[in-house]
Amino acid sequence: MNYIEINGRRIGAGHPIYIIAEMSANHGQDFERAVKILEAAKEAGADAVKLQTFTPDTHTLKSDLEYFRIDGGTPWDQRTLYDLYTEAYMPWEWQPKLMKVAQELGLDLFSTAVDPSGVDFLERMGVAIHKTASFEIVDLALIEKMARTGKPLVLSTGMATLAEIEEAVGTARDAGATQIALLKCTSAYPAPPEEMNLRTLPHLSETFGVPVGLSDHTLGIAVPIAGIALGVSIIEKHFTVSRAMRSPDSSFSLEPHELKAMVDAVRTAEKALGTVHYGVSNRESRNRVFRRSLFVVEDVKTGDLLTSANVRSIRPGYGLLPRYLKQVLGRHAVCDTKKGTPLSWDIIAGRRSDK
Repeated sequence: MNYIEINGRRIGAGHPIYIIAEMSANHGQDFERAVKILEAAKEAGADAVKLQTFTPDTHTLKSDLEYFRIDGGTPWDQRTLYDLYTEAYMPWEWQPKLMKVAQELGLDLFSTAVDPSGVDFLERMGVAIHKTASFEIVDLALIEKMARTGKPLVLSTGMATLAEIEEAVGTARDAGATQIALLKCTSAYPAPPEEMNLRTLPHLSETFGVPVGLSDHTLGIAVPIAGIALGVSIIEKHFTVSRAMRSPDSSFSLEPHELKAMVDAVRTAEKALGTVHYGVSNRESRNRVFRRSLFVVEDVKTGDLLTSANVRSIRPGYGLLPRYLKQVLGRHAVCDTKKGTPLSWDIIAGRRSDK
């Protein structure tokens, strides 16, 4: 299918772009802050808020071995994975409560599970959609479990090769998934714009026949806006009420005024895309008269030769079209004509004098 459907809303080409505010770790393990993020996301115009459903133990092992230490220029270097996820995880008992708040606000709310227990929990919670993070796109058993729920499935593709995406999509379809969307993602935090490769988006959509979007970790809002021209149907951005409230993800998250600016820009860009169209638009029609046309620019008498001295292409557009200038020059006036008169065939007689 070239669209997915979430709570009765179609998402895909020709439909409004679906904007997701990713709460991630920005709740700071403070339930009231999580509620404020929902409220701020709604106020800014987001369509949905996404959570993450994991515990440190469903994500990794508690270990100080080098395999479990973060390195490589991330905001979390030198920490262990277990330590990071202990700080970042959201208590599961909050999530049904937050879903109720979201429903009251008119927001969709769903989550990223990282293991089968998380999928089971989200099914009991009644989410309308399942999503995998880029790091789990190689976990085919997890994708299969999500697909077997029969709900729409969104896969983030950061770091994945084309073959890995094919394998993930094939696994989902074999397990019964009929509604799949793929999010182009660069899994760097923050992601540099030059590594976004947005021209991949049309290829991704054409290759798999699914709607595509961006899970965007760049700073600012320019990259997702650029993606609109390349066919994004979904935009996901990390969101916080304030970057001053430090969390593992706050440094690359949008604040409320930034999310609102992005939403406004998205809605404007959607309108601007329009359809393939040539000619006069409704609003242009009133200005058509200001196009150039041929005018008599000096008084002429009956029989006078029409030359570049007394006929020119000028604004406005009440005279003959400028394309006729060569046909007009060298002919004679058949009547006295005042300067400023739009040139018409009624003023012109005979062939050019040089013919």
